[in-house]
Amino acid sequence: MIGVNKPFAESCEQNKDVILAVLRRYLQAGDRVLEIGSGTGQHAVHFGAALGDVQWQPSDCPEYLPGIRAWLDDAGLDNVAAPLRLDVLTDSWPEGSYNAVFTANTTHIMSWPAVVAMFHGVGRLLPDGGLLLQYGPFSYGGRHSSDSNARFEQWLKARDPDSGVRDLDDLTSLAADSGLQLTADIAMPVNNRVLVWQRGG
Repeated sequence: MIGVNKPFAESCEQNKDVILAVLRRYLQAGDRVLEIGSGTGQHAVHFGAALGDVQWQPSDCPEYLPGIRAWLDDAGLDNVAAPLRLDVLTDSWPEGSYNAVFTANTTHIMSWPAVVAMFHGVGRLLPDGGLLLQYGPFSYGGRHSSDSNARFEQWLKARDPDSGVRDLDDLTSLAADSGLQLTADIAMPVNNRVLVWQRGG
């Protein structure tokens, strides 16, 4: 049962298993993963429970941390750390070594300067060979991949003009500036994708 202080997003419930299947392909035992924009904390708990040999570090802006802690407190997972405060525009990035970064449904909510800051931060954080696994909707060559994504873009812009579905061409250019190369573009349900970026060679 979900407590009054335990936030819930239906989208996380719907996409957690299909994302997990992709994570299993790319993460290995002993990996340390930084999750950017952990939101409710549902993904951190689900992935942490399923990937017991991976160390998971949730993070988000301050207002989301209590909800993430509520999920972690209930789950009691030894391999999922307490959430870190991370606003990519203003906060210092965590210290320590990470093999991978995971982020879901963040870049279309962020402003473009925040997207730039996130990619640059990931580029500095990851070692050569490290991975950024990015889930969400994306456009291609300035065109949406579905009518539903086009409607979603309109809704996002009405809510916040600085947000929006990001185009793969723009992200690829930004990633290159951060030392990241696209190695996979994986189709997911409901017109979403997982983009896999690798640091260096």
